[in-house]
Amino acid sequence: MAYQQMAYLYDKLMSDAPYDEWVEFTLQLLGNRNVRYIADLGCGTGEISLRLKKAGFEVVGIDNSSDMLTYAEHKARNENVPIQWLHQDLRELSGINGIDVAVSYCDVINYITEEQDIREVFNKTYEMLTSEGIFIFDIHALSHVESHYVNQTFADVLEDAAYIWYCTEGEAQGEMYHDLTFFALDDGKYNRFDEYHHQRTYPIPFYKKLLQDTGFQNIKVFADFSLKQNNLSEDNKRIFFFAEKSKG
Repeated sequence: MAYQQMAYLYDKLMSDAPYDEWVEFTLQLLGNRNVRYIADLGCGTGEISLRLKKAGFEVVGIDNSSDMLTYAEHKARNENVPIQWLHQDLRELSGINGIDVAVSYCDVINYITEEQDIREVFNKTYEMLTSEGIFIFDIHALSHVESHYVNQTFADVLEDAAYIWYCTEGEAQGEMYHDLTFFALDDGKYNRFDEYHHQRTYPIPFYKKLLQDTGFQNIKVFADFSLKQNNLSEDNKRIFFFAEKSKG
């Protein structure tokens, strides 16, 4: 799950990512709830963490990539935005409690490819939440993966960076492997970085059952930043899950 060298190119190549939409969607889902502490699971370079902090929350950014966290901390320090950053694997979260809301966006959960590991992430998240705490995360829609990702090639060239991305189909439904090559201009020369990522997305009922098994209740499903529950279609790109911790 670590992004290694790509951390320093990530913001440039993700400049069009809908970070503001993720944060606005979160705020709308939370409504008037009394929320103070938010954990950003798989925070990457901290774009969502920074926005949540500026929205008035106390934020903990957690990621398994030390490079990502170093870059996120650097940005936060430059903007004079105090955020706690933790280097932890989401399957082994520890020492974190009193969290009102945990979010995990930008298909981070799709990097947890095995059922037992997803259960571990859900269990650890459940444990960190306060009574009636909330867990919100997104995944790639299965139909979108099958129609628009697997066995496709993507590329882009920017002023001082470029990438080539091959996405190949795995053996299991919803499984894909990303073979990425990046070129970054540095002192007149292009440096090459290679990354290999593994993701898998599952059908919606799979995630709902695992959430229920963990103890979550009031599970709601949304698509593509719409607040209409279960407004699902074959054209959806991103699926959101909202779940509350059982009071018991």
